Amino acid sequence: QAQLVESGGGWVQAGGSLRLSCAASGRTFSSYVMGWFRQAPGKEREFVAAISWRGTSTIYADSVKGRFTISRDDAKNTVRLQMNSLKPEGTAVYYCAANPAPMGPTSTIRMKYDYWGQGTQVTVSS
Repeated sequence: QAQLVESGGGWVQAGGSLRLSCAASGRTFSSYVMGWFRQAPGKEREFVAAISWRGTSTIYADSVKGRFTISRDDAKNTVRLQMNSLKPEGTAVYYCAANPAPMGPTSTIRMKYDYWGQGTQVTVSS
């Protein structure tokens, strides 16, 4: 059974950094677009970043551009999200997800992703 498991969440002060990891198992996701989404309390789940297969292309939400970096290591079936200069509005549950469609504008759409992890909490204090 395919599974995505996030780790690396926690508490950090504003301006700090965290690195999230997503470990995939049960199948290979090397041909999938891998994405990160987040959901703050009382808000919709929103797109954060996505990376194409082989890692040749990335997309970021405007709110994180220049501060977050998504990467993948298909040999280890792992996707990471390096988050720098964190802001209090970044407090949310962060989810890893897999999308079988080719990289493109729809890679930012939550409904295009077939597999989801359980999420990891990130709390940024001011």
